[in-house]
Amino acid sequence: MSKKLIRSILGVSLIVFLVWYFGFKKSDYTIQFKTKAATGTVYSGVLDWFETYKKTDTLTYKVINNNLYNKLEVELKKDGKIFLYSYDIEKINDSISELTIDISEKGNGFYNKLTAPFFSTEFKTKQIQLIKNFKDGLTDHLSKLKVKLTGNKSSKPVFVAYINLNSIQEEKAQTMIMNDHFITTYLREKKIKIIGTPYLEILNWDKESKKLNFNYCFPIEANANYIPDSKVKFKTIPVIKGLGATYYGNYRTSDRAWYSILDYAQKNNIEIQDKVIEHFFANPFNGGNELEWKTEIIIPTVN
Repeated sequence: MSKKLIRSILGVSLIVFLVWYFGFKKSDYTIQFKTKAATGTVYSGVLDWFETYKKTDTLTYKVINNNLYNKLEVELKKDGKIFLYSYDIEKINDSISELTIDISEKGNGFYNKLTAPFFSTEFKTKQIQLIKNFKDGLTDHLSKLKVKLTGNKSSKPVFVAYINLNSIQEEKAQTMIMNDHFITTYLREKKIKIIGTPYLEILNWDKESKKLNFNYCFPIEANANYIPDSKVKFKTIPVIKGLGATYYGNYRTSDRAWYSILDYAQKNNIEIQDKVIEHFFANPFNGGNELEWKTEIIIPTVN
């Protein structure tokens, strides 16, 4: 192959690249990193970060497109400028997700694309710092919990007293705490003995809205002398068969284990229900090291 032909090929390749880079490449700058978390945990973390960021600065944002747990596009307005953040979340294996963030600034795309590869411009340094803040926050969050997948798992039947409640995922634990005194006082006044640690039976998990309908349950003896009232009911939670995980950490974020189960189910083509059963083994009112607070979790499979 002659030198002239090689130069021609290189020249054409350069022109094609420049046309793509300045004309078709959507983002001005891209940042990518891996994290030891489920895709749902990363996805929720992004949304939580924007909410936190909004509280500490003068800005507005809105989600303009999303593919649950895999893609999120957010438009942010700050200081008269408009930025678009596109988050692509890809599961690498059972414990690692990769996050690719494409960042654009409306009206300054050409300049940012021209300068970002070579210079530490204001746009580039600010975006790197923002993503670093998010990554540091995510890393800190993950250091406060542990999730261990346990594969196929079955629960034992248990007779419980329960109250039915509604909340969103972020307020699940708070809703339990707010109603704990009511149900435990009722059982104490009726002289019904609690014989185990509580369960959470999630009857419906709306993943898009994060809304939950669940029963907050306390195990009691099946032959107890009980009379149901308008709020406190009694029943047997049957054997639940599904995919399991053991979670250690504050009960506010036990849904991080749900996301790990979702990733496992998707990877292995296992169909699961929009229900969850959680069994708590520690009493949060006693305090202590949250990494020692154990929760056994099962998401039922579809038979």
